[in-house]
Amino acid sequence: MQTIDGRLYATRAELSERAGYKGDATLRALWADREDNEHPPARRIGRVLYWDVEEWERWFTAYQRQRNGVDYSGSPDEELPPAGQAKVLGIDVSAISHYRDNPPPGWPAPVRTEELESGRVREYRTRRQLWEYADSRPRAGTAGRPPMQGPDPRLALAVEALAAEPGRKAGEIAAALAERHGGGLSTWKRIVTEARRQG
Repeated sequence: MQTIDGRLYATRAELSERAGYKGDATLRALWADREDNEHPPARRIGRVLYWDVEEWERWFTAYQRQRNGVDYSGSPDEELPPAGQAKVLGIDVSAISHYRDNPPPGWPAPVRTEELESGRVREYRTRRQLWEYADSRPRAGTAGRPPMQGPDPRLALAVEALAAEPGRKAGEIAAALAERHGGGLSTWKRIVTEARRQG
């Protein structure tokens, strides 16, 4: 990293590491698609591109939020039952039930519980807790699972990846998508194949 005019700048590899990626394929694809995704501009020093770290991280957070299927509307302090939690996160309510016994990393503790007549316990979490969980990476509950309704968002990711790097092999694109979004390589290969068929 370099400090330029009092601001911290990073290379693509450094940004990839900060974002938690093993390689820079995802960031290369995002840069290639900058006209559509409003990627921040780069500064060339010699033969290397650098990005303002603060500006890039602000953009990347907003970009991820647009794509993660999470509903960021409503009061942050509203306490939601499992069905409401599932709706906010864009996942099936059965995943929320499963989290009670097998919580994924970063899954927030309930703000309150309510004992039902059946003897079961209903857990409530706030929208703020769910948003913070959704903004952390990686997030369980989305990889390999389509949302409750609508088209599989993974197909759109595959279509975008193919458009960003049309000459790249399907297996390489599938591997990059699996690395970035989680899920099995064979699953992503199937999705990339479907995306090619539709494209």
